[in-house]
Amino acid sequence: MFKKEDKNVLRKVRHLRVRKNVSGTVERPRLNVFRSAGHIYAQIIDDTAGHTLVGVSTLSPELSGQAGGNKEAATATGKLIAEKALALGITRVVFDRGGYLYHGRVAALAQAAREAGLEF
Repeated sequence: MFKKEDKNVLRKVRHLRVRKNVSGTVERPRLNVFRSAGHIYAQIIDDTAGHTLVGVSTLSPELSGQAGGNKEAATATGKLIAEKALALGITRVVFDRGGYLYHGRVAALAQAAREAGLEF
């Protein structure tokens, strides 16, 4: 079977393959997702300027007190990043799942961000 390191290398290859075609602009920045065993992170990035516009994770002070490695925490993270993005005037984004399957925590984060008002 695969070792953990091998799985992460394969994920990074998938992510690079997607990133060849997916890029964030000023009009439509990129919503990037990273998940670890204990937490989930989401960033909205303008790739043309190379700046992170909004960043949220389960370690954020607004989400303190929640477990970080489950779907409920991913849903709360998706809702929070959408609220922060809408406060900055960002309504449309390009979703970058980071090489992960669109399943589980990644899908929960994306669905919560859509329900909170982001379009992608």
